[in-house]
Amino acid sequence: MVDGTDDLLTRGRTFAPDPDFAARATAGPELAEEAGRDRLAFWARQAHERVSWERPPTETLDWSDPPFARWFADGTLNVAVNCLDRHVDAGHGDRVALHWEGEPGDSRSLTYAELTREVKRAANLLTSLGVVAGDRVVIYLPQIPEAVVAMLAVARLGAVHSVVFGGFSAESLRARIDDAQAVLVITADGGWRKGAVSPLKPAVDAALAADGPATVRNVLVVRRGGNEVDWTEGRDLWWHEQLEGVADEHEAEAFDAEHPLFILYTSGTTGKPKGILHTSGGYLTQVAYTHATVFDLKPETDVWWCTADVGWITGHSYVVYGPLANGATQVLYEGTPDFPAAGRWWDVVEKYGVTLFYTAPTAIRSVMKAGREIPQARDLSSLRLLGSVGEPINPEAWLWYREVIGADRLPIVDTWWQTETGAIMVSPLPGVTTTKPGAAQTPLPGVSVDVVDDDGTPVAPGGSGLLVVTEPWPSMLRGIWGDRDRYVETYWSRFGDRYFAGDGARRDEDGDIWLLGRVDDVMNVSGHRLSTAEIESALVSHAVVAESAVVGAADEATGQAVVAFVVLRDKAKVDLDPEEAAASLRRHVAEQIGAIARPRTVVLVDELPKTRSGKIMRRLLRDVAEGREIGDTTTLADAAVMGVISAEMR
Repeated sequence: MVDGTDDLLTRGRTFAPDPDFAARATAGPELAEEAGRDRLAFWARQAHERVSWERPPTETLDWSDPPFARWFADGTLNVAVNCLDRHVDAGHGDRVALHWEGEPGDSRSLTYAELTREVKRAANLLTSLGVVAGDRVVIYLPQIPEAVVAMLAVARLGAVHSVVFGGFSAESLRARIDDAQAVLVITADGGWRKGAVSPLKPAVDAALAADGPATVRNVLVVRRGGNEVDWTEGRDLWWHEQLEGVADEHEAEAFDAEHPLFILYTSGTTGKPKGILHTSGGYLTQVAYTHATVFDLKPETDVWWCTADVGWITGHSYVVYGPLANGATQVLYEGTPDFPAAGRWWDVVEKYGVTLFYTAPTAIRSVMKAGREIPQARDLSSLRLLGSVGEPINPEAWLWYREVIGADRLPIVDTWWQTETGAIMVSPLPGVTTTKPGAAQTPLPGVSVDVVDDDGTPVAPGGSGLLVVTEPWPSMLRGIWGDRDRYVETYWSRFGDRYFAGDGARRDEDGDIWLLGRVDDVMNVSGHRLSTAEIESALVSHAVVAESAVVGAADEATGQAVVAFVVLRDKAKVDLDPEEAAASLRRHVAEQIGAIARPRTVVLVDELPKTRSGKIMRRLLRDVAEGREIGDTTTLADAAVMGVISAEMR
């Protein structure tokens, strides 16, 4: 048993929609029927009903120059107005837009009227600094309201923001500033993390050193951490000082639907960073549609919380643009789920009455490790829907999430999408889909995906292959910033007329989709393709395992061998002999999947290497498994972890 679940019990288990939930659900089966009849007409309706246009579009999709799409191209809009002004104009100015919770316990709530005023003032400030439509602005901030304000102020002006996650190094920041040729950087002195201030301004200073990018004219600095910072007179400006006396009225201009909205650089890139470009009208249409339907949003009563940092695409789409376009009330939290104690997230849920909760499987497994008694000590009765994002969720974590956080009654939507897709592509619809633990299941109405073999032939039910998107979609990336050829080569060269997502997937006998992780995370052991996610799931199904990460390592005999890094539950660390535990886990994987998947090596570790957003850095584990020098660790939450893991491998 694993905290109330057993792997054998997850197989074939399904959960039919609750009839009461289904009766009140935002989306019903008719949505898929409508999209099936006329996909483009479906998207045209979404655009007209979910977006306020200065000039409504008369055309839907221009696919005359594939793979470069144009959606709603003759329409004009202002994205920030859609997220703010229109709600105030509709009489919802007193509705809370953001409940912000700082890590030290300070908090602040902003209504739509207040947030609109703040964004207008910031837009006027940026204009005074010479920012105009088309300029690029880099935002390097902690999870504070000013990050949302800055993004929307840039969008209001028709400038292009590039948000860089606060955990990235000066070198990574410099590469992104340089590639985008940014004219302004908005940062903070620092942000709170686990009881201490993590400085940000020094990384900006290093990125803009004497031989750094020459395009940046100013650095706006938000005072958050109170830490000492160096200052370059004439370049550096305090955010709060510059806003003093700035007018809170601003007339927004409408821009073409294909006007660039943001560049977001994909994490883990080597060499020249890969800037994913998203534009305005199609992106806003799909994030508003998916946020409303996938999460059954009722903006008048729901309190939404997506735990992602705004530095990632999930934060862009489901913290800023989707929720605010839909007039939702949401929580924004600065810190980690386990500080100052393991129940901090659940304290926040209880405090604000969160109803819709969206987080990553890594985070779910982390709170599983802490024990169910911690969330069960809080009042989580306000919750009515749970979501998962970022990587395939193993069935055991799915069931724990439902049983412990969802009181064994709440629907779970396990969503698949990417930085490149801009919005959710594959997910159950709550109240409609009979869910399966661990399965992303079905493409959303209006989205067309398939699972194909290496030759591009669709696989039969029960088969595994590569996930592709077969038709253009509104929120799709419009290219890689400044590199048309790289966009075509990276995403379209393999199959020509279909977008290759880079993910492996399996279709079950019902035709539902199960994600297997990145193709890079599919190992070839003695000619057999094995998913690291499947082996990790098998390991976590063992009663003694809290977390696991699996990588493939070069092996002379088999081509690749399975190497597993495993975190044991606290009690197991005390009770078990390490060698016996490792042997037991190797046998367990063989029993669950087959002898071919039996790990060559099981390494017991106290922690896995994770970024500050909670993603496991399997690239570093591959370095250790193959005896290479460990690569860049600057994005890790705790860089010392890799030294300990390396020692365990010896």
